[in-house]
Amino acid sequence: MILLNNRDFQKTLLNIEQFCLHYGDDNRYELIDGELIDLEPTGIHEEIAAFITLKLCTQIDKANFPWFILQRGLLRPSSTTMTAFRPDVMVVDRPALIEETLWPEQSILTLGSSIRLIAEVVSGNWQNDYARKVEDYATLGIPEYWIVDHGGLGGTRYIGRPKQPTLTICQLVDGDYQMQLLRGDDPIISSQFPDLNLTAGQVLAYGQ
Repeated sequence: MILLNNRDFQKTLLNIEQFCLHYGDDNRYELIDGELIDLEPTGIHEEIAAFITLKLCTQIDKANFPWFILQRGLLRPSSTTMTAFRPDVMVVDRPALIEETLWPEQSILTLGSSIRLIAEVVSGNWQNDYARKVEDYATLGIPEYWIVDHGGLGGTRYIGRPKQPTLTICQLVDGDYQMQLLRGDDPIISSQFPDLNLTAGQVLAYGQ
């Protein structure tokens, strides 16, 4: 695999084909508007993503939903040739995969209708989680989006002042996300998992 150094990151734009060829199998990177983005995953980051996966898988099994969890698969919106997101957790609607032309041979989704929920664990590139992905995931029609900011890294316009660990639950209403900021013992109210018994604090503090 060819890796670009930091200087190359700043001057080289990649299209989808180039990204998939050189970075498609590397879970550390995603592509936004042709720019290679280092997801900067830490151990705690991965533990939180795994914890969310465990809790949601339990709900899927209990309710017998025809869904499954995809970790770090690629979401390549069909409307662009320069962006491929790599969400930390995606809840995939298995019956909807019949419309996904790339899925039989690649772990790549292109349609928001294939996804019930996305969770992103915030790292150094928090601007993408709070701004760009909120806009794009809403445009794709993804019903629910969690922003798990366990380090309180987001800007004060997103999580308030003083900055502190925050779980933002985004629910799609009339094409836009309505956001609820949760902390501590605040219960997570999920439109996709109505029987979920989980608090923001349990997610935010996991692994620490």
